[in-house]
Amino acid sequence: MGLRKGIALPLTALKVRHAGPGRHADMHGLYLIVRDTGTRSWMLRIQHRGRRRDFGLGSVNAVSLADARLAVADYRRMIRNGLDPVQELGLRRRAAPDFETVARDCYDAMKGGWKNGKHASWMRSLENYVFPVIGSTPVDAIDSAAVLRVLEPIWLTIPDTARRILQRIGTALDYAHIKGLVSEEISLRSVPRGLPRQHRQVTHLAAMPYGDVPAFMQKLNALENSVGRDALKLTVLTAARSNETRFATWGEFDLDKGIWSIPGSRMKMREPHVVPLSPAALALIHRLREAHIALEGKISENTWVFAGSTGKPISDATMVKAIRAMGITGVTVHGFRSSFTDWAAEQTDFPKEVADKALAHKISNAVEAAYRRTDFFGKRRILMDQWAAFLFRGAYALM
Repeated sequence: MGLRKGIALPLTALKVRHAGPGRHADMHGLYLIVRDTGTRSWMLRIQHRGRRRDFGLGSVNAVSLADARLAVADYRRMIRNGLDPVQELGLRRRAAPDFETVARDCYDAMKGGWKNGKHASWMRSLENYVFPVIGSTPVDAIDSAAVLRVLEPIWLTIPDTARRILQRIGTALDYAHIKGLVSEEISLRSVPRGLPRQHRQVTHLAAMPYGDVPAFMQKLNALENSVGRDALKLTVLTAARSNETRFATWGEFDLDKGIWSIPGSRMKMREPHVVPLSPAALALIHRLREAHIALEGKISENTWVFAGSTGKPISDATMVKAIRAMGITGVTVHGFRSSFTDWAAEQTDFPKEVADKALAHKISNAVEAAYRRTDFFGKRRILMDQWAAFLFRGAYALM
């Protein structure tokens, strides 16, 4: 006899391992919950005193199908005996740690992988705004309403910080789930819907109009050479970030191939970036190399290209000072990247993707990033050559 249509079969161990996202019924109200992230957990749905109750039974990694079925039988036995499973289990189970304890453990586990010290603000923001409100609350009692209480006083007054705090609370709760401290993942996606709309103001770093950059560079090139002016020249010519220039070492430059290879550890997006050097940039690096050899007698690959009098890399202020010394205000070093972007968009036929790659921008669309494997190196070399020609009208020997 065939199976009756519409009757779901009980789960098997194989299905538990391979079932796709969704809710999969077993028997007697037991469900396998598979999240889009791939995490798998058990839930029991029963009626108790006319009210539907959902109970999390733990992660599939910690609770087998057989154990979940035994727990279901235990819950139902309690109800038949007139007991409240919530109260009974509350007496039996180990008390969950409070949110502050979990958040600090989460911070300690993650901080080793962060690339700079700025993330010290991660814990400071929780200490200032979160722990006073929900720090002592057991982590398994944290829900969207609790998070809403944290964010309501700061959502409009410090919007950027508030959004970061929401993300950090979510990270701590994910950590609690992974550690088995809460039975199910807690989604905070709906929290902003209970808050007023933020009016974000985007502030851009001051940039020089691209049409003014050639006159600026020619004036800069006419001044006496200095480490700050030379670093600024290379930064503008390569559309690099100031930190990428300041911490450049001689070993990163291959003058025969005309490339500057910046390791991922020094890049904002933590991915290696190869910069094609234009004739103007090459002329500059050749001059600096010859001057360095004349002074030191040799080149060490680990030596800073732009070092100050102390032997350490120059600061951001050194390049800014080179701009201010020319009587120019209201312009930042980083702003020259915007000048380059505008020039590429308005004065060339190169696609935006090529200019974005020249700037080492991260592709925000995950699907697009997965399929775009090329780094457009050949096109970027032509683009950077055209940028240098625009800046200096071909007067590379003066570099």
